[in-house]
Amino acid sequence: MTDQVAAMCDELIKAVNVMMDAETSQIYRLEALKFCEEFKETSSFCVPCGLQLADKAQPAVVRHFGLQILEHVIKFRWNNMQQQEKVQLKECAMQLLSNGTHSILEEESHIKDVLSRIIVEMIKREWPQHWPDMLKEMEALTSQGEAQTELVMLILLRLAEDVITFQTLPTQRRRDIQQTLTQNMENIFSFMMAILQVNVEDYRKLKGSPGHELQAKAHSRVAVATLNTLAGYIDWVSLVHITCGNCHLLEILCLLLSEPELQLEAAECLLIAISRKGKLEDRKPFMLLFDDVAIHYILSAAQSADGLAICKKSSESQAVEVVERRYVFLKRLCQVLCALGGQLCSLVGSDVEVEVPANLSKYMEAFLAFTTHSSQFLKSSTLNMWGSLFRHETLLKEAVVVEMAIKYLRASMTNLVKTGFPSRDDNPSCEYSRVDFDSNEDFNLFFTAFRAQQGEVVRSACRVVPLEAFQIAAEWLQYQIASPIDTGGTTSKTAEGLCSPLSPSVVQWDAMTVFMECMVTQIFKNLEEEKLPIDQSMELLQAVLNYDTNDPLILSCVLTNVSALFPFAIRRPHFLPQILFKLFKAITFEVGRENKAPRTRAVQNVRRHACSSIIKICRDYPKFILPCFDMFYNHVKKLFSGDATLTHMEKCSLMEALVLISNQFKDFAKQKAFLDELMASVIAEWTSDEMRHVLWDPAMFLSFVGADKVVTEQSKDADTAGLNRGRLSFCLYAMLGVVKRAHWPADLEEAKAGGFVVGYTPAGAPIYRNPCTDQFLILLPNLLALIRTQNSLFMPENMARLSETFSRAHEIMDVEKNVVLGLSQHLLDIYDSPVYRTSLERMQGFFSTLYDNCLHVLGNAGLSLQQEFYTIERLAEEIAASAFVSLDHVPDHRLRPMIRVFLRQLVQSCPQEYYESLLCPLLGPLFAYMLQRLNVRWQVINQRTSVNGEDEEEVVCQESQVTQEILEEQLVRLLTREVLDLLSVSCISKKVPEPAATKEEIEEEDMMMDSVQTPSPAQPTEELAELGKCLMKHENIYMTLLTLSFTSLSWKDTTNCHRTASMVCWTLLRQVVGGNLLPEAVTWFYTSVLRGLQVHGQHEVCNSTLSQLAMLIYDNLRPRYTELRTVMTQIPNISVEALDQYDHRLIDPNAQKVGEKKRKDQFKKLIAGTVGKALCQQFRKEVHIRNLPSLFKKPKQDKDALNSEVFGLAALFSPETDTL
Repeated sequence: MTDQVAAMCDELIKAVNVMMDAETSQIYRLEALKFCEEFKETSSFCVPCGLQLADKAQPAVVRHFGLQILEHVIKFRWNNMQQQEKVQLKECAMQLLSNGTHSILEEESHIKDVLSRIIVEMIKREWPQHWPDMLKEMEALTSQGEAQTELVMLILLRLAEDVITFQTLPTQRRRDIQQTLTQNMENIFSFMMAILQVNVEDYRKLKGSPGHELQAKAHSRVAVATLNTLAGYIDWVSLVHITCGNCHLLEILCLLLSEPELQLEAAECLLIAISRKGKLEDRKPFMLLFDDVAIHYILSAAQSADGLAICKKSSESQAVEVVERRYVFLKRLCQVLCALGGQLCSLVGSDVEVEVPANLSKYMEAFLAFTTHSSQFLKSSTLNMWGSLFRHETLLKEAVVVEMAIKYLRASMTNLVKTGFPSRDDNPSCEYSRVDFDSNEDFNLFFTAFRAQQGEVVRSACRVVPLEAFQIAAEWLQYQIASPIDTGGTTSKTAEGLCSPLSPSVVQWDAMTVFMECMVTQIFKNLEEEKLPIDQSMELLQAVLNYDTNDPLILSCVLTNVSALFPFAIRRPHFLPQILFKLFKAITFEVGRENKAPRTRAVQNVRRHACSSIIKICRDYPKFILPCFDMFYNHVKKLFSGDATLTHMEKCSLMEALVLISNQFKDFAKQKAFLDELMASVIAEWTSDEMRHVLWDPAMFLSFVGADKVVTEQSKDADTAGLNRGRLSFCLYAMLGVVKRAHWPADLEEAKAGGFVVGYTPAGAPIYRNPCTDQFLILLPNLLALIRTQNSLFMPENMARLSETFSRAHEIMDVEKNVVLGLSQHLLDIYDSPVYRTSLERMQGFFSTLYDNCLHVLGNAGLSLQQEFYTIERLAEEIAASAFVSLDHVPDHRLRPMIRVFLRQLVQSCPQEYYESLLCPLLGPLFAYMLQRLNVRWQVINQRTSVNGEDEEEVVCQESQVTQEILEEQLVRLLTREVLDLLSVSCISKKVPEPAATKEEIEEEDMMMDSVQTPSPAQPTEELAELGKCLMKHENIYMTLLTLSFTSLSWKDTTNCHRTASMVCWTLLRQVVGGNLLPEAVTWFYTSVLRGLQVHGQHEVCNSTLSQLAMLIYDNLRPRYTELRTVMTQIPNISVEALDQYDHRLIDPNAQKVGEKKRKDQFKKLIAGTVGKALCQQFRKEVHIRNLPSLFKKPKQDKDALNSEVFGLAALFSPETDTL
């Protein structure tokens, strides 16, 4: 036999070498791999061969393979081995630990790793019942030397990870092991602490002495392994072990922060310890870390690490680089301080009496040092803590915290500035960014989120010190106004002397503007009127208004400052004309347009910015702008007649602003006369005969907008078509502006006096009239015609009319495509590129915006006009004959806005009395159509995935084709979500659940003793909305809604599955449970849920909601429909006995009842066979670990019967227990 083993080992060594040789061809490598795998699966020589190959005389790769064979034997053959064989293998493994490895510094880490895995696999199967002395044996091993001690630490760490963190074994085994670990934790901890102390002391003794370098390194290696193992335990053991002996462990960890070799691992342990939640009483000892000694150690470690984090690349050059280990250590220390602050905020001011630490200022100075560090990442790490501090009622009474708020605001003047791009060298933070970010885009994304978070904290700090914040903002603004513009090395590509987004002046203005906005919002909320610095703010505003610049990026910031300071100006009305003049001037802003090139994006943005500032001011402060109305109106008329460069959007924004002010007339006749005058040209244009022909006939429409013509670079036709498109766009923008903004006074008395109230409903609510109704009614027929025409553009005969240039005019635009696919836009380089768009892109944009705006007008009409809109004669028929025409041809990306922008708005704003006449006739056919359409779409997607699976090897698809398929699938997913969102908005009203009891952060000592499961939702709190009840009266509509929601559970979209299963399905089905449902229908509903489990069951959240839904259906309908039992019996591997018992408890009123949680677990186990496996799990070889005799004492049998009962929790995670 030894000859056979030796021959086999030679073969295996050859195979391993072939696999690991870089020169080997793929065919030979696969052959070798196949040979090795077959040997592991089938050979009876695995153990002897494994042991022979693991001999330390062999090369590392061969030894590793030998140990892998042994691990495979333990994982997959242990249950079939004889007791004697198990004992023998265990002895051999312990022998390997004793003398099967090289010294600690020579041995390869992957050998140590696989050796520790072998022991842990045996522990998982035999400890503590069959291997009670395991811990003693481990302790004995540590006396044999550093190599063995390190291995023991690896074993203990791996055990904790498998049992506690990853929970990779059946419940009962996990409980047995965890319980035994917990019982022995005091010994385990003191054992680890002793090893740590001995090795740290020996390391410190030998560290500097010549000739002992290797021995010192060995001790440091053991200390590092021990710290790593401690980190695996500190996370979950009882807090007592961490804080015992006056926080001895934490003291040692603080001392180790000054040891360069051990400081990073010590900081990791410290961080995990201080981040622990749990009872506040148990966390009190953490306050010891605010003592002088501990804070001193943390501070000095931070200072020395900071000094060493940057070093010169070479002695000759000035270039520097980040020392990564030191920098990572700095990050950990920063997190330690954050966690310490977290404990401070939780404990101070709570029920457990904790004093404010005496040296709080020292701690905060340390924290501020991280906030002012060059690394953007370190700055961002401190934000949450500052936010908590500035919101903490007790700590805010401390003068040191108030003082720190001012220092923080000063620091944020630097932190808000966008610098530190990894590709540049204009700031010390660039060095650190090169370590933290892969690219400028990556940094840009980070900084956007970082700045938003900073804004929150700055606002919190401004609440604490509003006047000081105002002073800082005022000084900063004055400084920016006085400073000359510095374009830096990066200037604009299109105009001389203009800045780019990264120019020093722009980033400074930008940061100051953010600060100003944060400050102003808070000063009004937190200061009484008489304390407001009105005069000083007026000086600031005057300075901003006087400041002139032709740089679009800086002008944009100036406009934001004008808007920010505007609330002060309403207290000094004589400023208003100046402000409006400044904004009007910006609307027509240009930078050298001699060459007639399109405007750059930055210039476009300034003009848009000015428009939205005006709208915002008119929306928020219309009363104050009213005295300037005539001046405003005359200026707009002058602009309209004189300035040919105003875009349609800009014109309509000004009209919108005028409408907002006109709401302040509070006089129906006056406002109506104004709106008639404002919209006269639009109405004339829109209702003209020419326009009627264009809007009612698809062929005429395509010709009018130029989509049926081939366009060359400079053809006259294109100009005409462009003007025509502009005419249409302008009419719609104007319509939308008026419909959206015209409104009656909010105050009922004012509305009555102004002639806006025309009567009262039977319930006594006033019926208002909107001054724009007459205009809307004149515009409506052609609007509906345009929607109908746009839907019919997708019909084959109209698609054929598109010219070669515009054949793709109806496709989704690239920008939208990227949004759908989740691809980020590179925003850094496009600010000053002229907005050149091809004829096709312009046409695509026109079609998309036109359709969206039509739907926006219709969607807003119900909201604005209310009764006057809903009482339009034959409204439902008119809408159905326009918006719902030719839907078969309308692509998914066009259907989405119809549902989201129009129908959702319609449903939400429709008064109850029009549900029957308007919404039922619209929603019934729409949901029926969408059910049929989405079903077909999802079938195609499912077929595609199953077909691709088979032919993947042969067909290499074109990348563009793959992208197109992904895009189509994602659009179907998004459309599905829109449809189901509309369904839930229509049918479901959410009840706000009762607020829970105060959330004490409780973490029991055996926090992990019970399996970590997603808490299943309580009985659903959703109810049927009034519209849902109305739809329910129509049986066909109601069945459509039920079918749609239950069918959607098995479409491949987890988000939708979770939402629909948790909110919609049961709420709808519950209404008809008492009725006479057909058995086939009941069976279908139930199997739909089980089908959903098959598709989504591997996702914990979906599994939880679908199981809950299945249980609700089964519990409520099983007593009347035995067919459900028939469905259950078809579930793979179901225990009929368990099903009988469940049914018995459900149906028999006298049966013994069990707790809700236990019932849920039993039901989950019954339907476990339906849960589909994730792709990554489908081809895994199952590991079976048998349960050992119970550790529980006999007298407790009645309480702990659940461990032996067939249906207990123990069986839940181990379906294999029945088969062993």
